[in-house]
Amino acid sequence: MQMVACILKKYLNCRLSNLFMNKKYYTLLSVISLIICSCANDENHLIEEEIVLTDNIEVYNSNLIEDSYVLAVEGGGTEAYLLDKQGHKRYTWQFEDNLGNDLELLPNGQLIGIFKSEAPTITYGGYGGKIKIINSDGSVSWEYEYSSTNYIAHHDVEMLSNGNVLFLVWERISALEAQSAGVNTTVDIFPEALIEVNPSTNQIVWEWHSWDHIVQDINPNALNYGVVSSNPQLININYNIAFTNGDIMHANGIDLDEQRDVIFISVNEFSEIWVIDHSTTTAEASSNSGGNYNKGGNLLYRFGNPEAYNNTFGQRLFYNNHYPNFLENNVQGAGNLLVYVNSFTNTQSIVYELNIPEVFNLQPNINNEPSVVWSFTDENLFFGRLSGAVRLTNGNTLICEGDYGFWEVTSNGDVAWKYAKSDAGDVFWRGYNYNKNSEAINNLGL
Repeated sequence: MQMVACILKKYLNCRLSNLFMNKKYYTLLSVISLIICSCANDENHLIEEEIVLTDNIEVYNSNLIEDSYVLAVEGGGTEAYLLDKQGHKRYTWQFEDNLGNDLELLPNGQLIGIFKSEAPTITYGGYGGKIKIINSDGSVSWEYEYSSTNYIAHHDVEMLSNGNVLFLVWERISALEAQSAGVNTTVDIFPEALIEVNPSTNQIVWEWHSWDHIVQDINPNALNYGVVSSNPQLININYNIAFTNGDIMHANGIDLDEQRDVIFISVNEFSEIWVIDHSTTTAEASSNSGGNYNKGGNLLYRFGNPEAYNNTFGQRLFYNNHYPNFLENNVQGAGNLLVYVNSFTNTQSIVYELNIPEVFNLQPNINNEPSVVWSFTDENLFFGRLSGAVRLTNGNTLICEGDYGFWEVTSNGDVAWKYAKSDAGDVFWRGYNYNKNSEAINNLGL
């Protein structure tokens, strides 16, 4: 009897694994009983273990997936939830205000997120205006408003290891001031800034402004005139001046390498990622000297699109990009970065893992692009905005395709898991991975 049970177990496991990979069987397999036996014990008995898959699950390969939770963040919505890999919502948060996009679960079980102000003046896609830290019971622990006629917090927020909060900001530059600086515009423009706030005091403790680090080559009689290709450390302020609404950069994501104290900024309309020195003082950040790298607030490094600074060397990799996810201790090597490139082709997106150089060496008229370590694309993977990717502890990569849902893929490119959102009108901003034994999950009581 023992031998028969073990043979039956092996047969069923094989059959079920094959069925999980075929979408047409999911409705039939919403409830699956696996027969488990222990061949080492003479007093064997059959144990029934139930795996219940929701209709959202389109691929489920139990041999390849990482059994962890996904924090699903709806772009601009009022809800976020933890998904298990069977597609069930294990923990749900409802918010009074709409998300401005980013929301992350902290180790103590709190959430930090950016939310939309009630009456904003600046309303480009991804605007926010309010930063909140929310307790596990939904109550607000801290709230900070950064919204006015001349600036607004947007898209992304990060809790730093020192307890401070860092976020992206659009700031208004009037058309007159922009023209005097050599910008070819007749409207106000909104370049990017970074603001760091101490939640204990609500004081701004550090800031960086892209406007302090620009170059232009169209008006020799105006400020900031220079040769763009000779100054890769500066931002060609006229690169996207055809955007007549003033949103000429549209950064959408930030991440940090805290060991080197640098910030990665994803700049969608430049199809680039910029690297900024965070070790500077605010005064140094407005200059071209000071900080650990003695470059002040100039770009330490940039990659993805050499065309943005008139560099004819190096291959362009990015055509609009989201989420510069720095991998500190990843499986495939420290110091790499994941990025979701929305338009790899007109109908296909791609995720790259790039090797970020140990020494930032941004020079004119050479190839400054990092090497590609790994990539994944698929003819069915495409969304022109939002989206991102994170690395799981087993080496798999969790991809958020904004208008679809989530993919989990192996390092070999095998699809281990796919989750499709229920409502056609919803979009996902990102998905963050949390192991079931992590401090954050334990503090939620799961």
